[in-house]
Amino acid sequence: METLLKKALQVADVDYLQIIVEKRRQTQIDYAGPQLEEIGTTTERGGNVRACHRGGWGFVSFTDLSDLKRYVREACRQAKMVGKKQTALSPFRGKAAAIHPQFEIDPQTISLEEKEHLLRKYNQIILSSPKVQTSRVRYKDLRIDQYIATSDGSFIHQEKLYTGALLRATAKDGSNVQQVFESVGQTKGFEIVKGLEEKAEQVAKEAVDLLSAPKVTPGLYTVILDPKLAGVFTHEAFGHLSEADFLSENPSFKERMKLGERFGPDELSIVDDGTIPGGNGSYGFDEEGVPAQKTYLIKEGILVGRLHSRETAAQMGEEPTGNARALSYLFPPIVRMSNTFIEPRDYELERMISEVEDGIYAVDMLGGNTDLEMFTFSSQKAYRIVKGKIKGMVRDVILSGNVFDTLKKIDAIGNDLSLFGGLGGCGKGRQFPLPVSDGSPHLRIKEVLIG
Repeated sequence: METLLKKALQVADVDYLQIIVEKRRQTQIDYAGPQLEEIGTTTERGGNVRACHRGGWGFVSFTDLSDLKRYVREACRQAKMVGKKQTALSPFRGKAAAIHPQFEIDPQTISLEEKEHLLRKYNQIILSSPKVQTSRVRYKDLRIDQYIATSDGSFIHQEKLYTGALLRATAKDGSNVQQVFESVGQTKGFEIVKGLEEKAEQVAKEAVDLLSAPKVTPGLYTVILDPKLAGVFTHEAFGHLSEADFLSENPSFKERMKLGERFGPDELSIVDDGTIPGGNGSYGFDEEGVPAQKTYLIKEGILVGRLHSRETAAQMGEEPTGNARALSYLFPPIVRMSNTFIEPRDYELERMISEVEDGIYAVDMLGGNTDLEMFTFSSQKAYRIVKGKIKGMVRDVILSGNVFDTLKKIDAIGNDLSLFGGLGGCGKGRQFPLPVSDGSPHLRIKEVLIG
């Protein structure tokens, strides 16, 4: 493969050229209620050529390696048609490397029948609850064998392995419908989807419990977010604003996200780190051949960094961070998060709760959206906090506000960081679901609008 790709690179007559070749093998199993809707394994092979000349980009994807030089010429032709100025890519010394996944149980050694049997058991546990109307249980493993060759000397061979499962229960009582789900996903093997029986029982029980929970009373509350919900908030409400391709296209936000400005209390540090072993968003090299790394976005309350490709780093006079990622060979890389989280501090959850006179403990993520700096998130479940004690469960808890104001209202950060992947992933630019992880310790935030 190395000889083939390096010979194809020699055909190029542009400022920069990159070739990616992938082999992808994926197994999916999907139960909807008692019905097995999908089961099977697919294998595909393809790649892309990406050329840059005078600032213009050409991109060609393919599934047949036999005519690789023609794809190179076509990508170069496209780039020359578009290019009108000067190519600006952050300088990078190419390297040769090989990356292999670490796991206990290779999913490819587990038969399709055994995988289905395990999923069926989880599904039956969920459906055994009388008030559970339906379920959704999914499994996926994806193995990617990827080669990256660039005109500036990189030749990367990396294997990636993603394994995950989703367990969801929907309970119904008349017109009252509630759902709870759990999802696991890591760059590990089949071991991470074994032993989920208790999680299956938990999602069924909590969906049923929500049927009798009262609706929350709207208002301003001191809110404690659990690590899952706080992690999603960090990713969705702040992380996307730190992606430099977004900032380069939005001058007003580029000015708003000025390095050196205070964005939160001294205790607040937000990190994106693609090097965490087993993280669902971890990888050796991004799709430009730049090594994954740890990047501080906020450090001790101050905005200190953002996420870059080589192009955005050159545009903003900064260093590439190894965050140019693509969903597959069908797409060019764009700036994406990896594993994004808030660093832990010293607060214990019990102390955090005991200091709240009247508040909400919001747990896990059900849904939500962001619109620039404004956000709306709904928690799967929540509990009232009264005079420092957790009281009964409440439902229909929707948190909304401005991310910049909300970060400054964080007044306690826990010591219990957890990082969560999942069967899904992050969506951006029609590329979904890209594997990521997000996480946080417990957070306490003052004056959050609950609806």
